[in-house]
Amino acid sequence: MVPDDRRARRNVIVLVAAQAILGAQMSVIFIVGGLAGQILAPNPCIATLPLSMIVLGSALTARPLARFMQERGRQAGFLLAVLAGALGAGLAAWGLSAGSFWLFMAGSLLTGIYMSAQGFYRFAATDLASEDYAPRAISWVMAGGLAAAIIGPAVVRATDGLTAVPFLATYMAVIGLNALGPFLFAFLDSPRPEPSEGNHMAGRPLAELLRQPRIAVAMICGMVAYALMNLVMTSTPLAVVGCGFAPTDAANIVSAHVLAMFAPSFFTGHLIARFGAERIVALGLFLLALAGAAALSGVELSRFFAALILLGMGWNFGYIGATTMLSRAHAPEERGRVQGLNDAVVFGGVFLASLSSGGLMNCSGGSVVAGWNAVNLAMLPFLVLAGGALIWLMLRPKEA
Repeated sequence: MVPDDRRARRNVIVLVAAQAILGAQMSVIFIVGGLAGQILAPNPCIATLPLSMIVLGSALTARPLARFMQERGRQAGFLLAVLAGALGAGLAAWGLSAGSFWLFMAGSLLTGIYMSAQGFYRFAATDLASEDYAPRAISWVMAGGLAAAIIGPAVVRATDGLTAVPFLATYMAVIGLNALGPFLFAFLDSPRPEPSEGNHMAGRPLAELLRQPRIAVAMICGMVAYALMNLVMTSTPLAVVGCGFAPTDAANIVSAHVLAMFAPSFFTGHLIARFGAERIVALGLFLLALAGAAALSGVELSRFFAALILLGMGWNFGYIGATTMLSRAHAPEERGRVQGLNDAVVFGGVFLASLSSGGLMNCSGGSVVAGWNAVNLAMLPFLVLAGGALIWLMLRPKEA
C-alpha cells in the first residue's frame, strides 16, 4: 500500500460519516421542499423553485468555495458550508412559519452553499490518495449517501406532524444535523497545498485546461448525469401524488431512488479500475435512458419505482465515472480551478433542469401524465450530447 493511503483512508472514514449524517439533509429537503413550495407558492408552476434555488446557490458558490478551500484548506470550507446549511434551514423554517414563499426561497439559496460543499467531499477523498486508491475513495465517500438515504426519510417521518405548521419541525431537525459538522471535520486530515512561489495561478491557464478533451468531456458527462437525475427526481413527488397515490408512496419511491443512487458505490470504484471510467460513464448514460423509457411506459406505482431506481443507478455510474475522469486530468495545483469550474458547470446545468422540472410537470400538456411525459422526453437531447461527446473521446488516439 502506498504510505499516504493510510491518511487517505482516515479521511475517507470522516467523509463517509459526513456524507451519511450531514448529507441526510439533502434527501430531507428534496423530499419535502417541493411539497412545501406547493403550499407556499403563489403559482403552482413555480412550486419547485425553492429546490432550484438550492441548486443555483450551489452553482454560484462552487468556484469561490473551491478557491477558498485551495487557500484555506478543505476543513475551513466544509465548516463554512455547515454554518450556511444551518442558517439556510433556519431561514426556511422562518419562511414556513410566516407563510412567506420568498423567505423560504432565501433559505433555500443559502442551503445551496452546503450542497456545493458536499459535492467537494468526493474530491477531498482523492487529495492524499494514490491513483489506484482514488476511484475506490470516491466510491466509498459516495456510498455514505446510502446511510443518508435511510437517515433522511427517517427524519421526515419522525418530524411529520410535530408542529401545526407543516414541515417546520423537519427544517429545525436540519439545523441539528448541521450542528454536528464541526465535530466530524475536527478529524479531517487534509492539509492545504503549498503556495507556488507566490503564484496563485500555478498550472495551466483555465482556457488551456478546458481545451483538454478528457476535462471537457468529463464536465459534460457529469453535468448531464446530475442534471437529468435532478430533472426527473424533482418532479417525482408531484407526479406520484398527482396520479392519485399517497405522499407516503412518493417518499418510498424517493427513498428507493436515493438508495439506488448510492448503493452501487460499494463496487463502482472496482468497476472503474477494471473497465475504465469512460465505459462506466457510458453504462450510466444507458441506464438514464432506460429510466426515461420506464417512466414513459406508464404511471403505475411499479413504473415509478423502476424509473427512479434506474435513474439513481445511472446517476451513480455517470457521476462517479465523470469525477474519476476529471480527477486524473489535472495537476494538484490546478485542482481548485478545475474542480470549482466543474461544479459550477454541473450545478448550473442542475439549476436549469430543476427550474424546468416544475414548469414541465405542472404547466405543460394540461394533465399530470402529460407533464410527467414531458419531463422524461426532455432527457433525450442531453443524453445524445453526452453520449456523442463520450464516443468522440473514446475514439481519439490514447496519446491525444
